[in-house]
Amino acid sequence: MPKTSARLLALLSLLQTRRDWSGTVLADRLGISLRTVRRDVERLRELGYPIAAVKGPDGGYRLGAGTELPPLLFDDEQAVALTVALRIVATTPGNGLAEPAERALNTIRQVMPSRLRHRIDALRVTAVERPVTRPAAPVDGDALLSISAAVHAREILRFDYGGEATDKPPRRVEPHHVVTWDGRWYLIAWDLDRDDWRTFRADRITPRTPNGPRFTPRVLPGGDVATFVTGTFRGGSGDAPGDWPCQGTVILDLPAATVALYTRDGLVEEIGPHRCRLTLGSWSWTGLAAAVARYDADIDVVGPGELTDAFAHLARRFTRTAAGHGITSPTS
Repeated sequence: MPKTSARLLALLSLLQTRRDWSGTVLADRLGISLRTVRRDVERLRELGYPIAAVKGPDGGYRLGAGTELPPLLFDDEQAVALTVALRIVATTPGNGLAEPAERALNTIRQVMPSRLRHRIDALRVTAVERPVTRPAAPVDGDALLSISAAVHAREILRFDYGGEATDKPPRRVEPHHVVTWDGRWYLIAWDLDRDDWRTFRADRITPRTPNGPRFTPRVLPGGDVATFVTGTFRGGSGDAPGDWPCQGTVILDLPAATVALYTRDGLVEEIGPHRCRLTLGSWSWTGLAAAVARYDADIDVVGPGELTDAFAHLARRFTRTAAGHGITSPTS
């Protein structure tokens, strides 16, 4: 019969592989008696493992969740996968979890057998992102976990958003994804009060409790989060025509070389020393008009008519704002 310590580890390893085990099968797999199985289960319980008894002809056992974190047992592949995940978190800026991830890495490495430690030490993970123009604001780890929990549970998230008046009611959104872009963390969500998709900086979110009711997730424009996020932040038309549902062309009173410096995906064509033609795309006509307006130059719309209408819509919205009457939700 194997030593008690080795037997306990073998029993724990089996309990982790599936939900329920009968006492007879465990005894069979370990080559011990039912009485020894019962005694070893009690030893594991004393160490903090929440093992529940399952009713049956010869009894059974189930490893469940407890109130405290007991020692964990990983096989080689799990240990490597966990280390890779922790290294990614530890090297991703602004997530509020880099320091705890680094400590967890050190803890795991200390107890690894040498064969695994050599593999892990040979692994180097570097988070590569496009250069940022300013340092990312740190995100509170608890807030990030609360946001992610609401995404996972599909529960309406209520939160205060930095920069807004403190007497305003909280934002109410259907959280869809937590993403990183350009050194920052963002929440992609359907804004229930504005009836549209919105992107919120995670470092400006202060969650309120409790969350709201569960919801059925909506389909992101473009069908997947990567396409949506790329479109939201780049505001470009992609490499091929028709990548975006809304695509238009304008003439800007700026040199093509200047516009090209700030256009990552759009098509810029020189038509004179101080004028250029810009073709750009977005998920909405209003969003496209706003993307073009950021160039801070006189604009002539080449087409289509929907883009002209979007500029008119923005003009009315900005006029209301300048007059101090606030902004109403767009109806077009």
